[in-house]
Order: sequence, then C-alpha cells, then structure tokens
Amino acid sequence: MQAQDLGTVAVIGGTGAEGSGLARRWAQAGLHVVIGSRRHEKGAQVAAELSAQLPGAHISGTDNLSAAQQADVVVLSVPYESQTAILQSIQPALSGKVLVTIVATLLGEKKGRYTPAPGGSAAMEAQRQVGDEVTVVAAFQNVGAHHLQDARAAIDCDVLVCGDKRSARNVAVALAEAAGMRGIHAGALQNAAVAEGLTAVLISINAIYKTRDAGIRITGLPM
Repeated sequence: MQAQDLGTVAVIGGTGAEGSGLARRWAQAGLHVVIGSRRHEKGAQVAAELSAQLPGAHISGTDNLSAAQQADVVVLSVPYESQTAILQSIQPALSGKVLVTIVATLLGEKKGRYTPAPGGSAAMEAQRQVGDEVTVVAAFQNVGAHHLQDARAAIDCDVLVCGDKRSARNVAVALAEAAGMRGIHAGALQNAAVAEGLTAVLISINAIYKTRDAGIRITGLPM
C-alpha cells in the first residue's frame, strides 16, 4: 500500500505534540490531514499554524467527531486516561474504518515504570470498546514526540505495528513510511501490550543516559 492510497487521515487529539508532529510529516508527504480537537477552534488554529509552515499542504482542523467523519483512516493520539471518553465521542464516525492508536499506558506519576492496562493494553481496550465494525491497529508508541516536530530530522526508530488483520497493519506501515520511518509488522493486536510497555522502558533509558534519542530498531530484516 502506498501513502497516496490512504485517503484522508484524521488525527484525533492532533493538537498535542505527538499528534501534530505526525500530522506535519504526513501533510508534508502529500496526505490530506484533518486535525481533531475537543474544540473546533483549537483544531482549526493548529491546522492554520501548520498550513502557514507548509505552503500547499492539505491540512484542516475541526472537532474530533467532525474530523473522524471526514476521514478514511483515523489516528488516535490522546492520553490513556482520555481514551475511553474520546472514543465514545467519535464512535458514530468509526464504522468500517481502520483506527490506528498510538496510545501507551503510562500510568501513575513515574512514567518510566510500566503498568499494564486493566484490559491487557490500551489498544485491546480500544478494540473492545469500538466493536467489530472497526479494525484497531497499534503503532508509533515508541517514537519521541520531539523528533516528530522537526519534519527535516531523520528518526532513528522503527515503528512496531500490531493488529489482527494484515490489511489494516499495511495502513499503519504506509503511515510510518510517509512519516519517514520503517513500519514493522509485529503480529497480533495482543502484542501491543509489549510495544506499549517499551515506551516506559525507553523513558527510563532516556532518563538514565540523559538523552531523548533512545528508540527501537529491528535487526536482521532487509532495509
């Protein structure tokens, strides 16, 4: 699958650092991107700021539900604590679509200590909530938001993609490539618990070594 085959991509919670960073890279790659926010005004504001920096890019902004309604692919970029409520608010617009969640379960005050989600992983909880009419894929949990904000920077990190349908994983792999990274098929959605846990591991590594650049690379595969 090529990036141009994806159609319109909505980034729910796209006004945050990670969501807006991905939106910037996808728009720069030529994708049509809709920034979603709790408030229409905030989504429109961030979209206008990105558009000013990327002349000719196709970026718009609105509220989360409207963004999801306009999209062919929906990307969920919100804190774990907000996931349930936001999914409930956009549920009417998700049927038949791929939902790519970048949510990681960073619970408690110490983000460098992994705490499993009660339902196994944030991605598994999302799939149960949205039902069988929506295909959930987990990706981008291990990419630092500050890297995404610089659209010219090379990101030294692979993207682990977990999902029960290969066709849906192909969507996230194409999104990874459009953002300048390598997407790796990492198996079933159940494996998302491992990818989410690695986020806490990377936070700890960055703190110990006083850097922000730790990432995941999968060796032994053709580049």
